[in-house]
Amino acid sequence: MAVSAKPKSGSSFMKRWRAVESQEARLAWTLISPTAIIVFGLVIFPAVFSVWVSFHDVGLNNLNDVFNAPLAGPDGLDNYRKVFDDFAFKFQGLQSWGAAVTSVVYSFVATIATLVVGLIAAILMNRPFRGRGLTRAIFLIPYVAPVISMAFVWRWILDPRPSGVLNDLLIRLSVIEPQESIAYLATRGLALALVIVFEAWRYFPFAMLMILARLQAIDSTLYEAAEVDGASTWQKFWNVTIPELRYVLGAIFLLRLMWTFNKFDDIFLLTSGGFGTKVLPVLTYEFSFKLFDFGKGAATAMILLAILVVFMAFYIGIVMRNIEEE
Repeated sequence: MAVSAKPKSGSSFMKRWRAVESQEARLAWTLISPTAIIVFGLVIFPAVFSVWVSFHDVGLNNLNDVFNAPLAGPDGLDNYRKVFDDFAFKFQGLQSWGAAVTSVVYSFVATIATLVVGLIAAILMNRPFRGRGLTRAIFLIPYVAPVISMAFVWRWILDPRPSGVLNDLLIRLSVIEPQESIAYLATRGLALALVIVFEAWRYFPFAMLMILARLQAIDSTLYEAAEVDGASTWQKFWNVTIPELRYVLGAIFLLRLMWTFNKFDDIFLLTSGGFGTKVLPVLTYEFSFKLFDFGKGAATAMILLAILVVFMAFYIGIVMRNIEEE
């Protein structure tokens, strides 16, 4: 009776090692490993570390031994309690909104303003006229220019001294007197409105480009059919253009809301978070790098993340329900 010889495990392993599929898999892992290491080191680990820090008492006194930092309170939640009890965070009336309410108002109003201005600009740029290419290029300047240069140009225009561009213009037009020069970025309410205007002006080109790309893909026969039915310009816009743009507008709104909610540099460069413009990213910076309470700063960042996740879940739930209904 012949006994079949069992294949050696070593030869089987070498066959699998030399197989084309195995070589391709090893090549794929080799190619993506640098990116994976960078993502882990710069994104995943800092995010997990921030969560850990938010539950611990971390300051300059133990920064050299941060992994042995004690818990913040018996349950590790003292940092969150301190943030919620901080006067700079919580709502204290119409005169002092707090960073949480200011962040929500600033993010939503600025995002809506960006969408509206971008939609108007896209509709204008979708029409043929002389110099359209140059106009599109000019419209892109606020978005592609360095934010620090744009912010300081605005600060120069809104300089509170009589020599400021806007104040000087109003004085020359006899709208105000020299001694009545306005401190635009140092007036509560007006400062927040101007920061929102700056946000809409700086980022409307992003919305314009995405909306313009979708406008140019709309079938012209839809407008022809609407015109045959006697639809006015407004009716064609409301019943043809907007339905065709709804998913693009939704995507832009979600992206801009997330980016604006996390925005730090625009407000910090214009007002440093003063005069009613303090938002959660600025408050996180102040807790961490002015008060050097890194646990409290990390807790503020986690609260910001939680609010953003709620907005995203609410929006995604609406979008998915609408898709299923269609």
